[in-house]
Amino acid sequence: MPSSASEVKWAFSSICPGVFCNKQVTTQCWTCVFLPTVVTMRILIVILPVFKNAPFMTCPPHKPNPSSQPRLLSNTLSRRRFLVRSACAAFMPLVVPGSVLGLNGMTSPSNRFRFGAIGVGNRARAILPNFLSFGELKFVAVSDSRADRLKSAKELIDRHYGDEGCRAHSDFRELLERRDIDGVLIATGNRWHGLASIYAARSGKDIYCEKPVTLTIGEGRALVDTCRQFGTIYQAGTQRRSTASYRFARDMVRQGKIGRLHTVEMQVWKGPAVKHQETKPVPEGWNYDLWLGQSPWHPFVPARVNSWQYFWDTAEGVLTDMGCHYTDLMQWTLGTDHTGPVDFEGEAEWPDPKEFFSDTPLTATCRCRYANGVQGVMYQRGEFKERYLRYVGDEGWIQVDDETDVVTAHPTSILSLKESGVVGWGDASDHVRNLLECMRSRSRTLCPPETAHRSITICQAWNIGLRLGKKLQWDPVKETFDVAEANRMRYRQPRAPWRI
Repeated sequence: MPSSASEVKWAFSSICPGVFCNKQVTTQCWTCVFLPTVVTMRILIVILPVFKNAPFMTCPPHKPNPSSQPRLLSNTLSRRRFLVRSACAAFMPLVVPGSVLGLNGMTSPSNRFRFGAIGVGNRARAILPNFLSFGELKFVAVSDSRADRLKSAKELIDRHYGDEGCRAHSDFRELLERRDIDGVLIATGNRWHGLASIYAARSGKDIYCEKPVTLTIGEGRALVDTCRQFGTIYQAGTQRRSTASYRFARDMVRQGKIGRLHTVEMQVWKGPAVKHQETKPVPEGWNYDLWLGQSPWHPFVPARVNSWQYFWDTAEGVLTDMGCHYTDLMQWTLGTDHTGPVDFEGEAEWPDPKEFFSDTPLTATCRCRYANGVQGVMYQRGEFKERYLRYVGDEGWIQVDDETDVVTAHPTSILSLKESGVVGWGDASDHVRNLLECMRSRSRTLCPPETAHRSITICQAWNIGLRLGKKLQWDPVKETFDVAEANRMRYRQPRAPWRI
C-alpha cells in the first residue's frame, strides 16, 4: 500500500525518457518501451528476405572436407534462420493503431487521464458532456448511492466510448481505492462536496468538485490544508471564471472603465418553502445512509430528499448554493482570493414552521464590507431568470445578466471593447481544459482550494449571521468572528462514521 501521496500520484515524479510520449511517470512508460521494439521487428520482417542471399545470412563458401560434418553445419544455419524469423513472426499479427501513437489528432493511452465520477445525478449529467469532449481523458468508473442512477451512468459512459470498460461502484470509497484512477469529478449533493474531496485528496486523486465546495467554514479550511499536504490539483466548479462575459466585466473594472469601484451587487432568486410531508419507506436501490453522509439522520421524506438544497442540514439554501458563484467573481475582480471581507450583516424572511419544514431563507438582503471600503450586496429575491452581477463605480457600472449572458454598461462605450460570438457559462469546457492542463503541469488551477474556500466563506458567514440575527465582525487572517456562538457554527460535527 502507498505510504505517501508521492507514491500514489505516480504521474507527479519525472519526465518519461521515451520517444513516443512526454508523459510524467516514475518509470519509462510501456508505450515507449514496447513500440520501438515492435517497429524494429517490423522493419526486419521487410528487409530480411531482401538480404537472404547476402554473406552475413549464409555460410561462407568452403571446399568439401571429409572430416567436416555438413549435416550438422546445415542444421546450425537453419536454426539461426529459424530463431530470427520466429522472433519476427511473433510480432507479425500485431497492428498498432494510430490512437496508440497519438496520431490523427488522437491521444495515446499513455497520455490519457483516467477519471471516476462520484455522484451521477442531474448536475453530473449536465457537465459530463464537457468532460467527454476531451480525448485526453477517459471515465473508467462511476459511483452513486442510487442504483438507478448508477446503472444509467455506466450505460452512458460505455455508450460514449463504445465499450464496457466503465465500472459501477455503489460506494465511492471503492472507487477511491483504485490506483488506476488519476482524477475524480465530484457532483454529489452539497453535504458531500467537502468531505468527498478530502477523501479523494488523501487517496492521491486530482479533483474537479462542484460548488459550493464545502458545507462549513471549518470543513473548507480542512480541504485547503489536505490538498496542500497531498499536492492535489483541484478545480472548483465555479466555471464563470472561465466565461468570456465575466472575464470582460472583471477586466473593465480593473482597467478603471467605471472609475473607482465601490459596490458589487449580486442577485439570486427567491427560495421555495417546502411543506410538511409524511415519512415514506426508502425506495429500493437507495443506500439512504450513504446518501445522508455526514448530515444528521432524518427519516426518509421525499420532499426533504428531493429538495435537499433548502434544508440547513444538507445545504444552506439559495444564498449559498448559487450565491457562491457571484461572491467568487467579486473576490476575483477585487484580487482578494486569499482574504475576504471584514464584516457581515443582513435581514431575511423565513418559512413559517407551522406550515413548512424547510429552514433556509425565502428572501434576504445581505451586505459585507472589505477593509478598503468596497461593499458587497447580495439580494435573494425575484425569479430564477432575474439573477445578475453588477459592478458599480463612481463613473459608471457594468452588469452581466446570468440568464442570457448579456453584458450591459454605462457608459455604453465600454461595450465596444467586448468580443462577440463567445461561449457562455453553460459550457464548462474551458474550465475542464484548465484542470487538465494543470494536471499535466502540476500547477494551480483557476479555482484552487484556497480561492474556492474564501468565496464560499462569505455566503456561510452571511447565513450564520442571519440565523443568529446579528452583525458579525470577521478576521480573515485568523478566520474567526467576534461572537462566540458564531465561531461555534463555523464547523459541524459529522455524523458517525464520517470524519474529516
